[in-house]
Amino acid sequence: MVGEENFVDMYPNKSNNFCCGGGGGFLQAGYKEERLAYGKIKDTQIQKTGATYCIAGCHNCHAQIHELSEHYGAEYHVVHIWTLICLSLGILAPNERTYLGPELQDVLVPEYIEPEF
Repeated sequence: MVGEENFVDMYPNKSNNFCCGGGGGFLQAGYKEERLAYGKIKDTQIQKTGATYCIAGCHNCHAQIHELSEHYGAEYHVVHIWTLICLSLGILAPNERTYLGPELQDVLVPEYIEPEF
């Protein structure tokens, strides 16, 4: 599951990549149908990779891409990069696993320790 052999980059990528349509305040602007229509190009781009997970670098992209995946019936999960870092360190709490697929829900779940007062 982890490793460069499981990394799938989108095309086009880097400076030629497509915007998800949620940035610049558009996510909160109230034009939902326009935002989802504009984001269709990003959803198609992600779906063409066949990837199970899409890693989003910012909250706006995460929220937009997650909504795109639900709106267009995609099969990928959207996670923040910090979610994968915390998961790999074994410090991702159970309540922070909302966007993980079932295969990662129980990976390295930290034991809850009752605080002493």
